[in-house]
Amino acid sequence: MASADGVEKLEDAIVRSAEQVAGQIRAAKEAISTVIFGQDRVIENTLVTILSGGHALLIGVPGLAKTKLVETLGVTLGLDAKRIQFTPDLMPSDILGAEVLDESQSGKRSFRFISGPVFAQLLMADEINRASPRTQSALLQAMQEQHITVAGARHDLPKPFHVLATQNPLEQEGTYPLPEAQLDRFLMEIDVDYPDRDAERRILFETTGAEETLAKASMDAEILIAAQRLVRRLPVGDSVVEAILSLVRAARPSSEGGSDKLIAWGPGPRASQSLMLAVRARALLDGRLAPSIDDVLDLAEPILKHRMALTFSARAEGRTIPDVIRQLKTRIG
Repeated sequence: MASADGVEKLEDAIVRSAEQVAGQIRAAKEAISTVIFGQDRVIENTLVTILSGGHALLIGVPGLAKTKLVETLGVTLGLDAKRIQFTPDLMPSDILGAEVLDESQSGKRSFRFISGPVFAQLLMADEINRASPRTQSALLQAMQEQHITVAGARHDLPKPFHVLATQNPLEQEGTYPLPEAQLDRFLMEIDVDYPDRDAERRILFETTGAEETLAKASMDAEILIAAQRLVRRLPVGDSVVEAILSLVRAARPSSEGGSDKLIAWGPGPRASQSLMLAVRARALLDGRLAPSIDDVLDLAEPILKHRMALTFSARAEGRTIPDVIRQLKTRIG
């Protein structure tokens, strides 16, 4: 009986925490929406990524407020934010930091580590695909392990640590495609589309007047870390787990159902983990205590599409990755 009471108290505590955190997150979302117009889905998916403890890749043509969104998130969530402008001549040490040789007054020499901009809670990698693959890979260890190694010494990154990278479409001049290993480190790939007419009208009036709306802090790092812990405690029903497994496994070339002819390579277990966390985070953002299969279907494309590649024959037929994902989704819902 005591154990049952303990479980009931734990569930009550989770419910109370979820209600409180959901209110704070919704306030943060509204604060962001007062600065960024016409991108509600982008804002929601970015917040889901951060609540899941992951990193996001924002893709869109220049001028769609991707950079402004990241800056606004830093202020609204109360995180220490830094920005790196990726260029073709950027070096790994420009991101991670470097050791310099110091000489004391007595003439003794020693190396001292000077930290780079990666030591931030929210790192904006602006136009990440304009840097060389060597420089892009400098972020791999930081994104996965939350620490970096320079000259054999380990340096821990602050918590929480999130990378929000912006990327121009690959068709544009002076871009390098991101390595598959690095793409897999991003929990979501979020497409930033053009705003609709009403949103663009609002942008005209709000951003070209004498006064411009500024972001306001709604949370801080401690509240965000507590929210991320809570996300991992939310229950997930068997039907949702099975939907995640079915969808991710169907997106692999070795799956049953004829995907072999379409998919050259597909998502690994990290995609399943990402989807499991993201559906919980989305439920919390909506004020729900458990995710549904609809959450799996809605988040499937941004979580899977950068972890897949089509075969040559599929591309020749004019198929696209979003088309294939939509086809796979019909099997589970």
